[in-house]
Amino acid sequence: MPESIGVFKKTRIAPTPSGFLHLGNVLSFALTAAIAQKTGAKILLRIDDLDRERVNKLYVQDIFDTLNFLEIPWDEGPRNLHEYESIYSQQHRMAIYQAALQQLKESGEVFACQCSRAQIHNQNADDIYPGTCRNQQIPFETPDTAWRLHTGDKRELLINTLNDGLVKTSLPVVMQDFIVKKKDGNPSYQLASVIDDLFFGVDLVVRGEDLWPSTQAQHYLALSLQQAYFQQITFHHHSLLMEPSDKKLSKSAGATSVHYLREQGKKPAEIYSAIARIKGNNEPINNWQQLAALLIN
Repeated sequence: MPESIGVFKKTRIAPTPSGFLHLGNVLSFALTAAIAQKTGAKILLRIDDLDRERVNKLYVQDIFDTLNFLEIPWDEGPRNLHEYESIYSQQHRMAIYQAALQQLKESGEVFACQCSRAQIHNQNADDIYPGTCRNQQIPFETPDTAWRLHTGDKRELLINTLNDGLVKTSLPVVMQDFIVKKKDGNPSYQLASVIDDLFFGVDLVVRGEDLWPSTQAQHYLALSLQQAYFQQITFHHHSLLMEPSDKKLSKSAGATSVHYLREQGKKPAEIYSAIARIKGNNEPINNWQQLAALLIN
């Protein structure tokens, strides 16, 4: 990372309450907090809860418990379950998401699609959408129908990155005609993430390197929404925390959840040291600042 990385106003921590937070989340949170501290950015806690079938109050509470236990700070956003539910849930921003979807519809940027995941997989083992419904003009109000963004325009995407400056890229094949409105009527993650970053004035996003295709898709979507500010956001994609089998740590990996480790009596220093060991360093780590310094340098 460059010695001088600029000054930013706001970054965010954006967990999803669909499982207990794990060591990979902690790594990302620690790096976010360290870069925010270095650049003067405030930290927003944004809980991504649009997938209502998977949201669990225990997992929401786990977010607060984990951040407080590990002493990872945040400046804006909910401090407890009540503030989350009454003020900060994405449910309170549904009107803003729907306005963005209406804008995309009126400008001809989207089309309706009835394809299921199984149908797409049967046509393409890589789960790449084959464009089945692109020109069928299915009515948008058709039940059990998703909205997809037209991505036939080969737009050049300019993405500000912390390490490499301005990167010129284009939308990857895996993101062609990606969904912006799901069949259940809710906005997709890609749309909600763009709208939320604009709504809260985020200008620095720290996320795992596996989300680079999402960053590309979100830039494409921002262009479709004519939201020029999004192009000013700087992104940093960090390496992931991997299991011995070279699989990304996930919420399903119960033994790596902070909730489980706390129940086993582990202290914050032990959890930070465990992350460092997975990253190949056996030095004792006492806090998030030391962990981040080890990984940034």
